[in-house]
Parts: sequence; structure tokens; C-alpha cells
Amino acid sequence: MSIKAVILAAGKGTRMRSSKPKVLHEIGGIPLLQHVLNTVKQMDDAEALVIYGHGGDQVIETIDHDGEWVEQREQRGTGHAVQQALPFVDTDDTVLILYGDVPLIQQETLNKVLHHGKNNEVGLLIFNMDDPTGYGRVICDHNGNVQKIVEQKDATDHELQCQSINSGIMSVPGGKLHQWLTDLKPNNVQGEYYLTDIIHMAVKDGVKVNTESVMDEAEITGVNDKMQLAQLERAYQQRCAEQLMQQGVTLLDPQRFDLRGCITDLGQDVCIDVNVILEGKVLIGQHVRIGANCIIKNSTIGDHVEILPNSVIEDAEVGANCVIGPFARLRPGTVLGEKVKIGNFVETKNVNINAASKVNHLSYIGDATIGANVNVGAGTITCNYDGANKHHTTIKDGAFIGSDTQLVAPVVVGENATIAAGSTITRDAPDAQLTLSRVHQFSKDNWKRPKKKS
Repeated sequence: MSIKAVILAAGKGTRMRSSKPKVLHEIGGIPLLQHVLNTVKQMDDAEALVIYGHGGDQVIETIDHDGEWVEQREQRGTGHAVQQALPFVDTDDTVLILYGDVPLIQQETLNKVLHHGKNNEVGLLIFNMDDPTGYGRVICDHNGNVQKIVEQKDATDHELQCQSINSGIMSVPGGKLHQWLTDLKPNNVQGEYYLTDIIHMAVKDGVKVNTESVMDEAEITGVNDKMQLAQLERAYQQRCAEQLMQQGVTLLDPQRFDLRGCITDLGQDVCIDVNVILEGKVLIGQHVRIGANCIIKNSTIGDHVEILPNSVIEDAEVGANCVIGPFARLRPGTVLGEKVKIGNFVETKNVNINAASKVNHLSYIGDATIGANVNVGAGTITCNYDGANKHHTTIKDGAFIGSDTQLVAPVVVGENATIAAGSTITRDAPDAQLTLSRVHQFSKDNWKRPKKKS
């Protein structure tokens, strides 16, 4: 069976109150439309076609989709939108209708809808609501057979009592879809071409409409405003948290964890404290502990690493048995070897620090290579920027950098060298020697502190 997934993504999203096209708003750091496309990619023999309109150039530039992009120049209803895809649909295809602003639909659910659409029949995803106000109703006869779908604005008082609502997601035989969409008429209050009218046509033609009920309302919930966006964000994060816990991760509070991207690899015995945010692509090794209020983005965390609270790690590689933080910031290009210690209020950028070295307190290390077993004292700075260009600092194995040292790059500190506290190093420091630079200290007698003028 060849499946054409037609994803409707042309709407403006006026209620979002944003210059950004609605389908580009994000849940879990991923655009709404991308969520749907990612689900389709998981399905066998499925090819996605995206019907785009408002903000089309921006949508195409942002979304990762190598299939067909089909423009809907006028927004004249869902039926009109699907009509734009007909030139790409063969009569022997099965067409799966999806929506770019309904991001949390699951592959398993779609497979069930497709199963109901076998044998030249229609599969329709429905949901039973206690309060279906605002949704189209799925009207059945006394035997439970679907007869039609009627929109809220067009429904009679009796039809409004129906609690089965149309999700809009359906599978339709390609040949029948060609026929029914050609026959669509805008005979409704809105003057639009309703895709839902094809259900009545199917019944009229003797084509069975099979329904599948979804249990999780979040799967069929669309985003129309920022409140719904926030609600689905929480539903998505809850789903992510449950999946991680099923994989063995300890989340100290699943309600206070956010995944805005994906975990590409995950070891055992990982423990994550509250208010942790993982962004982009993150790899986490075995026996990792992540403290409260940490942000980790596009980084690799090795085995037995401990990340203490309030640390930020971005585009970095952290080797096994490292300790990071608290209040540390690893900026892009940071690569740490095994057993490295990065302490409180330390910032690193574009730096390679080798095994068992320590930068414990209040330091900035940028554009540098640090050897193994190096100790960098508190308040040390690599002065890497001269106002126009960046320069490199090299600190070789076994060196000891005293507190409050400025290393003015380009500069090399030799193997097992010692830099005395308070030094400003502007020339290379030789191996295994003490290097220092200090202003002469003196005291002035008969000196009085200045006083405020009355």
C-alpha cells in the first residue's frame, strides 16, 4: 500500500498574535509542522506532501522536508486545501489527511486509522468529549454507522447533543478522493469547501466509514492560540518524562523537566534533578547526575559525570568522571578530558582541557589548550582578544597557575611551570620554573583617607 500523507499547513493562525506562521511555533523546541513530519517519517511506505500558504518562504526554509511542497494560494477551506494535492495522488494510493498544527499525533494511532481504511474504505479518527462545543460532530445512525460530519455552526440542536467529535484525521482511497473532492460544493455558512463533506459522499456511495477512537485528547488537539500551545507543551513534556523514566532515568520531579530536542544516546542510572532543560541533541553516558536548574544543549556528557546545580553547557564534550559546577558555564568548543574539574563561576570557550586538570574558581579560560594535571587558580583569565583578533594560550602538563593571573595570548606556559599569584604573563614561561611579574609594593606614611565634603 502506497501512503500519501497530505499535511495541511497553510493557515495564518491569527489568534496566535504573531508574525511567525502558526506551524513554526514550537513544542519541545521543535516546530509544530516538524513534529507531524517526523511522525510520518517513522511510517513504512509513507510519503508526505505539505500544503503551505501563509509565510510559505519562511516555512520552507525552516522545516526539514525533502518531499513535495504544494502551495494553497487562497485559503478556501480544508477541502480546497486537499484539492491542491490531487495532482500528486494516484488512484491506487491511500491518502492520510493530517494537520500541521496538530503536533502530538502518534504513529501507532495513524497505523490504526490506516488499517480501518483498507479494502477501499474510509478510516476516521474520532474522540468522545464531555463538552464537544466548537468541534464538528460525527453523526451516526441507530446502528452506529457513520452518516456524516456536521460542523458546529451548521449543526441542528439535536446534532449538537452528539459527543463524538471529528479529529479531522482520516485515511481515504485515492481514487475515491479524486471523485469526491471534484464534487465538493461550498454549501455552508462559511462558504468554504469542507473536507468533512466527503464522509456524507462516502455513505451515499456505499463506502463504509470505519472509526477509531483516540484515548489521549492531546493527540488530536490543534494549536490555535498561545494558551493551547502552552497546554500541549506540558502534555509533550509529560510524555517525554514518562518515556525517559521507562528507560530507567530517575527524574526527581517529572513535572519540572523539559526536553527541547532529543537525547541521542542514554546510559543507565542517570539521575536528573528539578528544572533541568535539555536542548538540541544531547548524549548522556552511564551513572550521570545532573543537578537542579541546569541547561545542557547539543553536548556529550561522559560516564560518571556530575553536573552541579545552575550550570550551563552548550556545544561541549565532557569526558568521563568530570565534575562541573555549581554555576559553571561551558561555552561552544569546550572539550574536557577525563576527571577534569570545572568549579563555581568558571567560564570556558573553545578550550581543550586534558585529564585531571582543575579550574576551580572564578576564572575565564577561552581559546586555550590545557594539558593534563594542570591547576588553574582562582580569578585566572586568558586574555584572548586584542580588540580585533583572537589568540591562543597553551598551558602544558603539570603547570600550576596562581590565583589572579592574566595570561595575555598568544602565550605558552611550559611543562611543570609555576606562575606566581597576581602575575600578568605576556611572554612564554619556561618549563619547571617559577615565573612572576609584580609591581613593586610600597607603603605611604602620613596618608589620610579622603572624606566626603559637607
